[in-house]
Amino acid sequence: MAAAPVWSVDPRTGKRREQVAVEATAEEVDATVRAAHAARGALADRTVRAAFLRTAADGLEAVRDLLIEVADAESALGPVRLTGELARTAYQLRSFAGIVDEGAFLDVVIDHPDPAAVPPVPDLRRMKIPLGVVAVYAASNFPFAFSVAGGDTASALAAGCPVVVKAHPDHPALSELVAKVLRRAAAAHGVPEAVVGLVHGFDAGVELIRHPLLAAAGFTGSVRGGRALFDAAAARPVPIPFHGELGSLNPVVVTEAAAAERGDEIGRGLAGSMTLGVGQFCVKPGLVLVPSGASGDGLVKALVDAVSDTESGVMLDPRMRDAFVAGVAERAALPGVESPVTPGAGGPHTVSAGFLTVPAAELADPAYDLLLEECFGPVTVVARYDDMDQLTALLARLPGSLTATVQLSSDEAAGDEAAGDGGAGDGGAADLLARLAPLAGRLVVDSWPTGVAVAPAQHHGGPYPATTSTSTSVGGTAIERWLRPVAYQNTPEPLLPSELRDDNPLRLPRRCDGVLES
Repeated sequence: MAAAPVWSVDPRTGKRREQVAVEATAEEVDATVRAAHAARGALADRTVRAAFLRTAADGLEAVRDLLIEVADAESALGPVRLTGELARTAYQLRSFAGIVDEGAFLDVVIDHPDPAAVPPVPDLRRMKIPLGVVAVYAASNFPFAFSVAGGDTASALAAGCPVVVKAHPDHPALSELVAKVLRRAAAAHGVPEAVVGLVHGFDAGVELIRHPLLAAAGFTGSVRGGRALFDAAAARPVPIPFHGELGSLNPVVVTEAAAAERGDEIGRGLAGSMTLGVGQFCVKPGLVLVPSGASGDGLVKALVDAVSDTESGVMLDPRMRDAFVAGVAERAALPGVESPVTPGAGGPHTVSAGFLTVPAAELADPAYDLLLEECFGPVTVVARYDDMDQLTALLARLPGSLTATVQLSSDEAAGDEAAGDGGAGDGGAADLLARLAPLAGRLVVDSWPTGVAVAPAQHHGGPYPATTSTSTSVGGTAIERWLRPVAYQNTPEPLLPSELRDDNPLRLPRRCDGVLES
């Protein structure tokens, strides 16, 4: 039986653009992983790794116009958004190159012998080493930043791990082009091109997670798909780490004082955040807790006005469009749910933005659990709460998310507890943030969660189902997912890796006998 063709499709029309490849067979997946595994030694030199990453960034920028043209044709995300995303991706590659140069990620710790300690301490030296071949499952909504050259790939290569990417079917042509750029960058530094493998097809993704030489995996996508791969990774004869970003509700709490002080501003900001990128951001606010009464009414009116002015948009593929239309219809049909601006089908290939409202009291009923699940696309649920007890009870029911946001008044933001609880509780705004911290990996105050800065302090992760681990997929510490520590005990100096020798020939940051050296 011939392998199934892989087509590039224009989401604006639903028409096929070109055949890009064919779906990989089990034998081809095996060959790709084995080639990557065989090439891992070529990434051992940190200087070579850093140079490879910088050349990859340069290579992406050198063919920027072509990449953006193809990305837009396959995603309908628009040149402006894609230009920014490509710049972010190049920046991320260079950032990891800097991390590799610095070497702190190796976490070198040396304890010299101390026979007087209880119990006695032998000579111990620890550092982190790469896990091996990493599978990267590309995302649909970020064809650059969470795809072939995205954060999972960049951090894995920086750690010294070869990568095999399972291309997303929404942008196969772009995936092939970006993979070629990375391979050319590898070859420019004498690194085998096999350190960046690429496979297409659903079955190929399943074969990949089961491959015995695979050491870890990173995934960004749906709860259903991610959980299936997570379970497969755990069911292997040798289980492997699976760092999956799945689904996220990203709740927003608006205090009564904030709604009274600047409800119009909050309503407009919410509209912009929930419709950004046609609502296809993993950090889109999906549930907004707004006070009942006049202050909340003003916010909702501003939201109605702003969302009504939003044009219909094209989603990433017809399957997602159909799921969005069906999902909002199912939610809107629940008793007590209203649609001030009705979301749904905007045309044959587009969707219209909107939002739903519901009394917060209804969400105590498990029959309304659907409203506490992510609905991918330009829609949010506004739940109107009556008092702090009701708000607290609802927060206790929420699933894990990537983000949680609080909108405060100026007095609350200044820490003035005398401003009244306004939904913030006896401890004021600080108490509210403390209640939100167990729910999310990033807390946002008086801003909006859409937009994830690439910075050392960033954390992009959260309690399940937001992610399957406690790690981040954005920022410098994303590299930690692909490393494991090894300790050497009583090992003669000539047998030690250079990173662990007393004279520190590589000039690495390290902690020696409890003292941090740099």
